[in-house]
Amino acid sequence: MMAMFSMASMTDVIFLLLIFFMITSTFVFPTALEVNLPQSTVQTSLKPGTRVYIDKDEKLYASFGDEEPQPIEGDALLPFLQLAAQNAPADEAFIAIYADEEVPYGKIVEVLDLGARNNLRMVLATRPSNARKSAYADPATTSRL
Repeated sequence: MMAMFSMASMTDVIFLLLIFFMITSTFVFPTALEVNLPQSTVQTSLKPGTRVYIDKDEKLYASFGDEEPQPIEGDALLPFLQLAAQNAPADEAFIAIYADEEVPYGKIVEVLDLGARNNLRMVLATRPSNARKSAYADPATTSRL
């Protein structure tokens, strides 16, 4: 009789669990809005605390932190943004706008102007241009305004 414990079977189980989780994680799709962001060459990767989405049908959605985007009416957007700015930490006290490429420029300016009139820090989310795609692999990077 050996008084030692063999770890060989334990490592097999760990590797099987690792493979299982790696394979199943590829089946998880994030529940996000389909927004085709415009391209930009000047970018900074910021993690916004508050997000405003404008889809191609010009419908507004908003979320705070890691919450799911919820539909919001235009007149309810300002109170939501003010409340979010008050509750956000100092390093995340800005609002990112994710607007589809097909959204008219005037609608984006309306939302940016709403924030500017109320002293809210706003950024416009873009995706990297093809020339600089290798430097910025994250499609959620933002361009400061």
